[in-house]
Amino acid sequence: HDQGQKLQASAHASVACATCHQQHDAYPHPEGVPKPACSRCHAAQVGEHAQSVHGLALKRGNAAAPDCAVCHGSAHELAATHTEAFRQKVPETCGMCHTEISQQFLSSVHGKALAQGVTQAPVCTDCHGEHSIQAPTNRASLVSPGNIRDTCGRCHGNVRLNNRFGMPADRVVSFDASFHGLAVASGSQTVANCSSCHGVHNILASADPHSTINPKNLPRTCGQCHPGAGTRFALGPVHLWAGRAEPVSVRLVRQSYLVLIPLVIGLMLLHNLGDWVRKFRKLRVSAAPEPTPLHRPSHQLRVLPFERLLHVLLLVSFVVLAWTGFQLKYPEQWWARPLLSWEARWSVRGIVHRSAAVVFLLTAALHVVSLVVNPQLRRHWMNLWPRYSDVSEAWQSFAYNLGLSSRKPLLSPYSFMEKAEYWALVWGGAVMGLSGLLLWANNLALRWLPKEVLDFATAIHFYEAVLACLAIVVWHLYLVVFDPDVYPLDTSFLNGQGVREHEPGPAPAPEVPRAGRW
Repeated sequence: HDQGQKLQASAHASVACATCHQQHDAYPHPEGVPKPACSRCHAAQVGEHAQSVHGLALKRGNAAAPDCAVCHGSAHELAATHTEAFRQKVPETCGMCHTEISQQFLSSVHGKALAQGVTQAPVCTDCHGEHSIQAPTNRASLVSPGNIRDTCGRCHGNVRLNNRFGMPADRVVSFDASFHGLAVASGSQTVANCSSCHGVHNILASADPHSTINPKNLPRTCGQCHPGAGTRFALGPVHLWAGRAEPVSVRLVRQSYLVLIPLVIGLMLLHNLGDWVRKFRKLRVSAAPEPTPLHRPSHQLRVLPFERLLHVLLLVSFVVLAWTGFQLKYPEQWWARPLLSWEARWSVRGIVHRSAAVVFLLTAALHVVSLVVNPQLRRHWMNLWPRYSDVSEAWQSFAYNLGLSSRKPLLSPYSFMEKAEYWALVWGGAVMGLSGLLLWANNLALRWLPKEVLDFATAIHFYEAVLACLAIVVWHLYLVVFDPDVYPLDTSFLNGQGVREHEPGPAPAPEVPRAGRW
């Protein structure tokens, strides 16, 4: 029984012979005694193997599929798995069946690092698993499209490993913030992930001319999904990290909006809060009789029928755009789940978002056309044309609401509040429409324009959406719902009749037909 000497150098050195050979004391040894099953001690590992691609292949009758002994060796010569020697031989072990893949791995940055003695470098089992290896098409696999980010992130998101080996620390963070990373987090199984760009087993440094991410090879790599990308302009940096690695144009957009959003929304909050406090005190606190109003509600037709139709289309499209747009940016939120539950099979969110965008753009086009062909709508629209008096109205209103003036301002029927909101909508609609169309036609944009243009459009599309949604909540909802003068609702968008008291303002100048005009 020379097996005992082999056993002393194996992982089973501490296991007594009788543990596995229970009938050894019978002599002569009985024939037909089955070999001890590994599951007696390693039930969990055997169970995982049985459900893996290897175990299922054995069940289907593939005798060449590996079992425990193929990878670990015979029971008497079993190598300890937690040693550097065993880890170094993992690619060789897997290479007994996966020869070509093993050669690709050994030539990659991971394989070269392992050959140089870097034991922290990933081997086959780090990415594919050990006993529970699944096919990449299986969503439970560590290398399935939905799990690649987490698998790669175990090393590339590890601060200690990044610092120790001088690897960029922003790769996982910047991927998560990109469209690709956000789509993966939303459940998409088809969007590009780490392996789509860097390769699978043949991962090479970007400086290597054979690397899929070498600048010269990026057009071919990115062209798998975006035909023609990078053929006219260099694609530039792919991993963008706000405040650290981003184009100058993107940084300027981000910094500008980080100033603009708090400033604009802050002024809106101050104005509306001061207005609400004064009206609340007058209605609920002050016991003095109310003075006779200088003017009474005119109940004039403030919103024409066609304008009310456009408002409905605008309302529906804006709400849907905001909901579905922020679903991509914040896929983990509860309100994002209804549409994202289909994302793995069908991009419902994207379809709904783009459909709402078409409705929004058609509404804008109808508005412009109606102003050209309908004189009544055009004359009514002239009430929203900015005037010098709007500046005075705005200053008086802010001063009064903030307690800097005791004189209540007299606002015209179409005051600076309505005008500011309308022209902000025009500006925001133009910005969101142009940037959204550019992002929608991303393949065409990458073919003809530098990638930085898309990065710029992405940044401005997001920050303008944040500003627009906050403005609707803080400014518009106050004017039509929470303002005590109209609470619980200004119904002019339903019946066209105004309910707010206004000072009769100057009528717009009548149109004078001129030669060459419509």
